[in-house]
Amino acid sequence: MLNLFEATLRLKGFPIQEAKKRLQEIQQISETDYEAYVKDSRQKVFEYHQRENSFYQSFIDGKAIKKWEDIPVLTKRDLQIPLKKRLSNGFSKKNTYTSKTSGSSGNPFSFAKDIFCHALTWAEILDRYSWYDLNFSSSFQARFYGIPLDFKGYYTERLKDKLSNRYRFPIFNLSEEKLEQFLNIFRRKRFDYLYGYTSAIVLFAKYLKSKNIYLKEICSSLKYCIVTSEMLYENDKTLLEQQFGVPLINEYGASELDLIAFTNTKDRFKLNTETLFVEILDHKNNSIPNGEIGRIVITSLYNKAHPFIRYDIGDLGSIEASATNKVAVLEKLVGRSNDMAKLSNGKIIPGLTFYYVTKSIVEEDGNVKEFVVEQTALDAFTIVYVSEIALSTKDLKKIEIALSKYVGTDLNIHYERVEVLDRNKRGKLKQFISKIEVRNEP
Repeated sequence: MLNLFEATLRLKGFPIQEAKKRLQEIQQISETDYEAYVKDSRQKVFEYHQRENSFYQSFIDGKAIKKWEDIPVLTKRDLQIPLKKRLSNGFSKKNTYTSKTSGSSGNPFSFAKDIFCHALTWAEILDRYSWYDLNFSSSFQARFYGIPLDFKGYYTERLKDKLSNRYRFPIFNLSEEKLEQFLNIFRRKRFDYLYGYTSAIVLFAKYLKSKNIYLKEICSSLKYCIVTSEMLYENDKTLLEQQFGVPLINEYGASELDLIAFTNTKDRFKLNTETLFVEILDHKNNSIPNGEIGRIVITSLYNKAHPFIRYDIGDLGSIEASATNKVAVLEKLVGRSNDMAKLSNGKIIPGLTFYYVTKSIVEEDGNVKEFVVEQTALDAFTIVYVSEIALSTKDLKKIEIALSKYVGTDLNIHYERVEVLDRNKRGKLKQFISKIEVRNEP
């Protein structure tokens, strides 16, 4: 018997029961036969788009494809043309699921999935949540997320919240007064789990710590916390588990693709090998050994409406060395490949280096609640932060010493204290922002 959430998917035309059945069939494929399943699936979706998609035919441009590695890598910039020009034969906006990426990579675009592929995405999500006995119809979610501010978008999301058994905490205003209001709601409602953007949930945990409050003690029904969409650092994970009193689950996905990785019950960041094929490539598009960090490139094995074949998602990471075709763990996820800082000496380094080094200093005493790093010139960086009191001269000196050690000397560091940080229209917080163009590939 379908629950309310699945019934809603079915009503919208997404064959969720068929998708769940297909996912089960995939999961039952033995390790011995799994390599053949992956190779056959990726080849079929490639040949389909090579035959049925004029955009992809143009993208391949007559290149000789003798093996999988000969297929050119697709980037977000390649997709920044009208969606109708990228759809396969027989597909339109009327018979597909369409949406837009968040734009957090700097290259937003519209995309489409055929209805079975989108149903498979939901089957995958439901399967992962079932690891923890979480159910979209019966488990009450505290959702830390953005919300559209236009009338139609606002009430559409509120309706989705009701159908999905969740209560939304809009995160555009995260002042102490607002966080206190959030806390009072937890006192009144019996939530089963938290879900939402990492930075907003971390900020809430820091607020609880400042008040010496443990969330499980005031909301005893709470079982888990799921963070998504932004980087999760180990010290933040420790903070969340400490202040919430429940296990932490990390979710990594992309709206245009699927759920990419999800923490399993053994605290391993398990990759989705059922509906996606994940590769790690170097800057020349060559595969690199498991255990080494490179560009995360993904093939959607079931999307016939739109090609996502060897698609560079824009993130850097590594797969655990012991990975098999069926069971693979995302060992490291280290941020976006386009979040790079170019220095005056020609050196290019991950922008999150600035964020991580600064984070280790400014959060020691709990004064700084959150911050971002902006590069404004080759040698100039601004640290924009929210705090109870301004950073002291001693703090500033410690930051500059740490940055000179890990990044280099001759840096002009500026500081700007603000009431709240700007988040994008969905509520995401971009932790490193470069305002200069970096031409070199990472």
